[in-house]
Amino acid sequence: MDAATLGAVGTIVVGLAAAAAALVGQRGANRASQSGAILGGYSTLVDNLQEERDKLARQLAENEVKLAAAYAELASERADKAGLQGQIAALTAENARLRDRIDELGGQPT
Repeated sequence: MDAATLGAVGTIVVGLAAAAAALVGQRGANRASQSGAILGGYSTLVDNLQEERDKLARQLAENEVKLAAAYAELASERADKAGLQGQIAALTAENARLRDRIDELGGQPT
C-alpha cells in the first residue's frame, strides 16, 4: 500500500473512532440527563407526598378536636336528660301524692 492509501485508511479509522467516541459520549450524557430527571421527579414526588401527609395530619387533628367537642356536648345533653328525668319522676310522685291527698279530703282529682 502506498502512503496515500494508508493515509485514507487512517483517516477513515480515525473518523470511525471519533464517531464511536461521540456516540458513547452521547449515551453517557443521555444517561446522566435521565438520571437527573428521575431524581428530580422522585424529589418532587416525595415533596408532594409529604405535603399531602401534613395536610391529612392537620385534618385529623381538627377532626379529633371536633370529635372531643361532640363527646362533651353529648355528655352534657345526657346529664341534662338525666336531670329532666329526675324532675319528671319527682313531679309524677308529687302529682300522685296530691291526688291521694285530694281524695283523702273528699274531693275529685282532675
